[in-house]
Amino acid sequence: MFEPFRQFFKSKKTQPGAQAPAGERLYVIGDIHGRLDLFDALIEAVEADDRQQAPATTTIILLGDLVDRGPDSAGVIGRARAWQQQRPVRILAGNHEEMFLESFDDTDVLRHFLKHGGRETILSYGVDRKSYLDCSLDELQGLMRRHIPAEDTDFLRSFEEYIQLGDYVFVHAGINPGVPLAEQKRRDMLWIRERFLQHTEPHSHIVVHGHTIFTDVDEQHNRIGIDTGAYRNGRLTALVLEGDTRRIIQTIQTGDTIAIEKRNTAT
Repeated sequence: MFEPFRQFFKSKKTQPGAQAPAGERLYVIGDIHGRLDLFDALIEAVEADDRQQAPATTTIILLGDLVDRGPDSAGVIGRARAWQQQRPVRILAGNHEEMFLESFDDTDVLRHFLKHGGRETILSYGVDRKSYLDCSLDELQGLMRRHIPAEDTDFLRSFEEYIQLGDYVFVHAGINPGVPLAEQKRRDMLWIRERFLQHTEPHSHIVVHGHTIFTDVDEQHNRIGIDTGAYRNGRLTALVLEGDTRRIIQTIQTGDTIAIEKRNTAT
């Protein structure tokens, strides 16, 4: 007797009802966090997948947090910039990019940045480990200015706050529920968590976001979380949106091996 109710709630949760723009294919990549190895493998997988599909206008969207925690943030930044020069790649600002940029001039932010993966980012630019350990925060800012090229910081400053395409909106952390997109505050889009995640009513668009780590893609009726913990779990995710379809491409590290997995989403 409970089956009709189960089917009702199942259909409410999994019915996509969202369309990507007609004739377009979107590859949306979650938080990379310095994992150049997973990013390189996913780029190859995305390019191969795109060649295998019917012709379409293809756009890549990176959801932010390219830097921190993983071992090669400098390499990820360089690879993302190179990819952007080869095809349309749009990149969203994440809270870790914001901390990185503000840490050059604010020692309080720098202290916070270092506690949340900034150490690995700075060392990825060739800063000597002993010099890093021996210097004060003011001295570390000097090392950062000498080692981190303006080309990279200018690139990070160019990242967008949100992207709206078709029935989807793409943003790093999420949105403030009930607030129109044009009125969203930058801090919410880069930092919001529980207030957004716990909101169960529909938004104006399906929100595709990163920022909060899930063991796998978290597909809800009003949002899709695709930060699958590249630095922590060794899993980097691309969500593929085309028409009303959704697919997943992931690069997954097991030991010293990186494998490619593809599947349709739950919808």
